[in-house]
Amino acid sequence: MSEEFDFFNHVKKVYRLLLLLFSLFVLAGSSLVYYMVNPGFFNFKKSPEIQIAVEELDPDRIENGIHVSTGFVDAEGLMTVVRNCTACHSSKLILQNRMNAERWNATIKWMQETQNLPDLGKNQEIIVNYLATNYPPVDTGRRAILTNIEWYELKD
Repeated sequence: MSEEFDFFNHVKKVYRLLLLLFSLFVLAGSSLVYYMVNPGFFNFKKSPEIQIAVEELDPDRIENGIHVSTGFVDAEGLMTVVRNCTACHSSKLILQNRMNAERWNATIKWMQETQNLPDLGKNQEIIVNYLATNYPPVDTGRRAILTNIEWYELKD
């Protein structure tokens, strides 16, 4: 009977140990799940909240005769150009190109044929007038012609 009693006690100890391990496993698993849901739970160092005031800028704001959002010159037809042109590409693409009315019309026609630009209707004339007036071609070369040059002799 003593051997049976010893065996029963060992089984009881193993059962308690398994129960303890299972409880620890459940506790660790539930902690991990809670941490996944709320990752800041174990963050005991509370950092002070920094509030930064952000000034919301008006997208149609004009300063010194320049439309701030796009860099376009403030003139008649500006908002038509902004609405129709900057929807598809950056204003910088327009600013770097300088063309006459004929070339602006040809560029618009090319965009309609190859880039799926819809018909602009009456807006095309407004857009072309604005662009040809404010971004015409510049006839200067790379630099001005040098004048009053003082030549000197190179010495060997």
